[in-house]
Amino acid sequence: MRRADRLFDIIQRLRTANGPVTAEALAKWLEVTVRTVYRDIATLQARRVPIEGAAGIGYVLRRGFDLPPLMFTADEIEAIAVAMRMLRRTGDDGLQAAAEMVLSKVTVALPDSLREHLSEPPFFVSHHGAPPPPVADLAAIRAALRDERKLRISYGDEKEARTERTIWPFAIAYFAEATLVNAWCELRDDFRHFRADRILGCEMLDESFPVCGKTLFARWQSRFGFEDKPNSKAPVRLTGVARH
Repeated sequence: MRRADRLFDIIQRLRTANGPVTAEALAKWLEVTVRTVYRDIATLQARRVPIEGAAGIGYVLRRGFDLPPLMFTADEIEAIAVAMRMLRRTGDDGLQAAAEMVLSKVTVALPDSLREHLSEPPFFVSHHGAPPPPVADLAAIRAALRDERKLRISYGDEKEARTERTIWPFAIAYFAEATLVNAWCELRDDFRHFRADRILGCEMLDESFPVCGKTLFARWQSRFGFEDKPNSKAPVRLTGVARH
């Protein structure tokens, strides 16, 4: 067990204890020596964790103390580091900015021994991916998706033909070559996949979906065979994007 995990476990054990916990009891629970527990308790006290007590008597955690809201294992930290950097490939400036904020908040919350796993991970994530859409505001589209509000868009296909549509956006699909807004299209009375880089204008309406967004998403998954499962064999159908 890493020392950072052990320190966390000591705090957790003292938080849930009904009375003083001896170093011997902690050592047995953690499967370490009593001397190691003494050192760990001293370390926590030096970091201003309000642990009171002494050797031979037992230790208690003063009431009112709480742990930082974030505590991760090394694997979890590296997963966050990779995932946040992969957001560079979405072309969604809002998500990229949010990812940087997530990284900064998590970094501050971590103990020094784990911080470098996040700030300097041994990974490289390519920047190549879908370009940011020149007109469409993906943050506004995501807000419409969350609130289940209709959008009025101007859309240009691959032949530069422009149409005006009212859509019900229920998902955004991030692929390496394009970002798609998956929606029910009132003009076509069917599901359609709109490339974000071809949306030439976008306005959120006051009208809500007549159907729950989760229901639309489930019907879309059933219709097109997309499933959010590892190693899914479902094809990625970008060939039909222009068929509007």
